[in-house]
Amino acid sequence: LRSCSPGRARRTNASRRACLITRFGDIYDHRRLDAETFLKTSISDMEMVHRIIYIAAVESFHAAKMAYRQFKLRVTETLSLGHTGPESLEDTVLDYIVDHEDLYDVQASVNEVIRSMNINPKISFPPEMDFIVISTLIRELCRVAFSMQTLVPPLDIAFGIDGELFSETKYHRSFDSDFTAALVAYHVWPALMENDIVIVKGEAVTKR
Repeated sequence: LRSCSPGRARRTNASRRACLITRFGDIYDHRRLDAETFLKTSISDMEMVHRIIYIAAVESFHAAKMAYRQFKLRVTETLSLGHTGPESLEDTVLDYIVDHEDLYDVQASVNEVIRSMNINPKISFPPEMDFIVISTLIRELCRVAFSMQTLVPPLDIAFGIDGELFSETKYHRSFDSDFTAALVAYHVWPALMENDIVIVKGEAVTKR
């Protein structure tokens, strides 16, 4: 029996994880605020601005995860034909994806996110506005979400719904929240999770 050595992706997992968590924080600190600025030129309702950005984040992760699964399937089918080791096929596939993330068609994911947002019943926007104005935010979120799928274990965002019980471990309250309210009125930014454990808190608004 041959013992399989860990691939490069697994050996660099900790450093890549730290870098991706930092990138996720930078998107929250900078790209998110840039997107707010663009949206406020057409939308005066800040709640709607926040909802749009939150849904953009959720849809970006969804699109990137779907793209990753399809990409991984194609790579696995191709590499399995001539795989001999010494690494396992799974590690060989992971190494290939990490080394060739530039092959990820991020624009296709951006287009998919915008299509989904255009038909989302929870958000409304002026007819003259196009979500392409926040495409930079969406692109960065898709890229980081795709890369997070190459981690072992992968990182993902928390599932959030309006009216859920506010969790101090999962979210920060926005400054305009009612700090005595127990329920989430809407979300501003998703929490980042690893195996159901909160790695980075999100942001939510609580109201009575």
